[in-house]
Amino acid sequence: TEQLGEGSLEHHPGARADDGRTSVAVGVLDNDDSRDTVRLHRKEEKNIVRYYLFEGSRYVWIERRQAFCKVRYGIHPLGWKNFSLLRKVYGPNLIDVPVKSYLRLLVDEVLNPFYIFQVFSIILWLCDAYYYYAACIFVISAVSIGLSLYETRKQSVTLQNMVKMAIGVRVLRAAGEEVVSSLDLVPGDCISLPSDGFFVPCDAALLTGECMVNESMLTGESVPVMKTPLPSDPQATNMIYSPEEHKRHTLFCGTQVLQAKSYVGKEVLAVVTRTGFCTAKGDLISSILYPKPVSFRFYRDAVKFVLFLAVLALIGTAYSIVILIKNQVPLQQIIIRALDVITVIVPPALPAAMTVGTIYAQNRLKQHGIFCISPPRINLCGKIRLVCFDKVREEAKLHAGQHFGTKVLATMRPPPLEEQPHGMKHMVSIGILRRFPFSSSLQRMSVLVKLPGNAPSEAYIKGAPEMVASLCKEETVPLDFSQLLRHYTADGFRVLGLAYKTLTTVRTFEEAQQLTRESVESGMTLLGFLVMRNVLKAETAPVIHLLRNANIRTVMVTGDNMLTAVNVAKSCRMVELKERVVFVNASPPSHNKPAALKFILSDDSQGQEQPQVSPSRAGRKTQQPCPCHLALNGKSFAVVCEHFPHLLPRILIQATIFARMSPDQKTQLVCRLQDLNYCVGMCGDGANDCGALKAADVGISLSEAEASVASPFTSRIANIECVPVVIREGRCSLVTSFGVFKYMALYSLVQFVSVLLLYTINTNLSDFQFLFFDLVITMTVAVLMGKTGPAKELGTKRPQGALISIVVLGSLLFQTAVLITVQVMSYFITVSQSWYIPLNSTVSAPQNLPNYENTVVFCISGFQYLILAVAMSKGYPFREPLYTNVPFLLVLVVLFGLTIGITLYPLGFVRAVLKLKDISDTSFKMLLLGIATLNFFTAFMLETALDHGMLNCLRQLRRKRASKKLFKRLEQELSQQQLSWPPLNEPLFATRGGDL
Repeated sequence: TEQLGEGSLEHHPGARADDGRTSVAVGVLDNDDSRDTVRLHRKEEKNIVRYYLFEGSRYVWIERRQAFCKVRYGIHPLGWKNFSLLRKVYGPNLIDVPVKSYLRLLVDEVLNPFYIFQVFSIILWLCDAYYYYAACIFVISAVSIGLSLYETRKQSVTLQNMVKMAIGVRVLRAAGEEVVSSLDLVPGDCISLPSDGFFVPCDAALLTGECMVNESMLTGESVPVMKTPLPSDPQATNMIYSPEEHKRHTLFCGTQVLQAKSYVGKEVLAVVTRTGFCTAKGDLISSILYPKPVSFRFYRDAVKFVLFLAVLALIGTAYSIVILIKNQVPLQQIIIRALDVITVIVPPALPAAMTVGTIYAQNRLKQHGIFCISPPRINLCGKIRLVCFDKVREEAKLHAGQHFGTKVLATMRPPPLEEQPHGMKHMVSIGILRRFPFSSSLQRMSVLVKLPGNAPSEAYIKGAPEMVASLCKEETVPLDFSQLLRHYTADGFRVLGLAYKTLTTVRTFEEAQQLTRESVESGMTLLGFLVMRNVLKAETAPVIHLLRNANIRTVMVTGDNMLTAVNVAKSCRMVELKERVVFVNASPPSHNKPAALKFILSDDSQGQEQPQVSPSRAGRKTQQPCPCHLALNGKSFAVVCEHFPHLLPRILIQATIFARMSPDQKTQLVCRLQDLNYCVGMCGDGANDCGALKAADVGISLSEAEASVASPFTSRIANIECVPVVIREGRCSLVTSFGVFKYMALYSLVQFVSVLLLYTINTNLSDFQFLFFDLVITMTVAVLMGKTGPAKELGTKRPQGALISIVVLGSLLFQTAVLITVQVMSYFITVSQSWYIPLNSTVSAPQNLPNYENTVVFCISGFQYLILAVAMSKGYPFREPLYTNVPFLLVLVVLFGLTIGITLYPLGFVRAVLKLKDISDTSFKMLLLGIATLNFFTAFMLETALDHGMLNCLRQLRRKRASKKLFKRLEQELSQQQLSWPPLNEPLFATRGGDL
């Protein structure tokens, strides 16, 4: 709480309650914000500001709402009389990365369930006289905690130093101009920007002048962005400021002002709009400190399986209690042994082991110039079924010497040695009076300029040709405008419309500021087209072909003209030349006419016959739902979403090209595709795709920065080659996580079976035997088995995404049956030998060690740990072969050799440490090797058979069920309606209910 002086706060007009009371209304409650409706203070306590901080954001108690509301910033949230008061309300302009002390980190780490379980286990082992094992685990845990504390604090300090910013800023306040620390800035402060080299310490709206800004850290856009002042015309004064809608006028925190210049006065001024964690930079840091949880079935199933192991541990505990009572073991020993079973079956190292594959994948991605700020999403990459692309081509270019007819105005500066085009005059200097920046929703930008001498001012506009033509005088637009536009766009050119207007009444900068955008951008004179060639990147077509071969659907989402987008799609083989393109034209209701929808076959598809059976696409053996691609623009997409929602899923299933899409529509499209149960990837430059990149399951921003707020993945590769790399690493990481999980589960089951088998005859494994299994074998193998890299090729199959599935459970079930059979068989073979001496069951372990039963079980289970490691490390088709993982292969060879040596010819020192019985029968020891070899081939063949669909026969026996994926059910439905869908040239009309 902060104490406020009486009458010191100027209340916002909207902060008056229904009963006339005033309240400190410093925030706006979003629909998604949660609220706490507990009343915390009485009327007389209204001068106390109550707030709390959560993940860097400040939540203030709003009395009239009876809730805590997240502080939202605007240009005029409060009066500006008391800046110390505003500092209390909004807090310091600081992105505070908490750096906890080692003591606090230690407490947090020790309270982790993993370490609580470790402490419980160590105490239990000490009670059971397993002193060496308990001491080793304690030392390893202590070292692990120490390293974890050091790395955690080091990362926090590094991040804190990276975001720390405290610079002097010139501020214009009521008392005059003063230089204050950036930490003292509050919303509403008017700051003066230096001419260059200035890192913006807050989010601010530009008031005067223009700025060239580098925003690569935030959006991934490597090209500097021009920022213009907020519009000051009468219509704009009624608009509510929004950083998203007015981003062309907003300087974001952490970005660098490369150049700032003013046209009126000496200063470039901006008003502070957001501070601290509420800034764009704060959003980036918050996403790193508090990453959004990844909802992935694999992790949910892992928790369920651990619970299953816990239930199994209880069953084993009950069995051990019965056996130990039958063997007349003392009560204290029964309790200790029964609890020991729990430490065996539930592997405490499982969570850490499952992250090994992700860590290796993240490091390999970094070697490819791909950075990830959300490692859990790497596994999600392995399930991608659809990728949306915005950037699949180079910047548009116009080669010098390539000239068009009089209908086309190709404005460019030719090389010095080339002859000037006829009629083109030399360039002259002009003065810029005002800019109206490009807007995706308006599809245009314009500029007001002052020509030299007494010439009148002029306005120039460029943008989408259709939009520019609609703003021009009708008599200046040629009759063949649409035909000519269609001609160039169909040939793959990128076309912009150019127009101008003479402004005889505007001669000064002040007069230009009074004009509205609508008044300037009307009654224009069409100049012509600016035609540019879309040069396809050399890597684009192979990447698209690779993804289609891998059964991954590709979709183009662009702001370009429809015909240009279709041409580019065909050039990059997103649409094959023999495949048909159908345009989806939707018009909104007007003049008492309902909304209409029509499917029109493209001109170059008119001569193609519709096949009776859809062709297989890119090597797929299954039939496609429809041998055509739908193409629609942003306007049609909006109409379909609003008036034809029942047809939208069908259209999305077949749509490949989305043109003239605004940033909001791109985000909406990604969400609609996810509603169809697609795992969606999005690749863009981060400039106009921030919303879509964040909404996608996997967003990849093409940027030179190492981290971007726009997406969890940032690639320095300036083309879409990064997409298959990310997918291959995702598949490899997911398969590795499955393999490590299965290995750790089976390792626990092997030890569980060994312990229960030995409990049955009143003995157990020795102290150093546990150490040998857990540290020498299991820990080494689990760490290195995830180092295997991804397969070179991107196959059509996708890895399993659910642990609770027939394949995974079948594998665990069969492998468990094999290991139980092998251990029990080895035991009975041992007791049937002529030299076998029965165990003295009146003495319990470790006093009855060494003995024959323990020695045989130790040798066989030692082989089983290594056999399972090999079986769970299969490579094809998502990883490279096992032999490519050289460290893992060397460790396997050494450990197999060591286990064989212990089985055949154990040294006296080894026998004494491990407490092994000397077995002199060489033929028996060779029999044990034979049993281990049989176990190896059985385990390996089981995994191979499961991979090749051994359990598919069970699926054939049961009734075929519909897929859980909505898009699969729709594909199946459309495959039965190939001749009737889409209904070409048949207009469909929507009724009020949205039906046809």
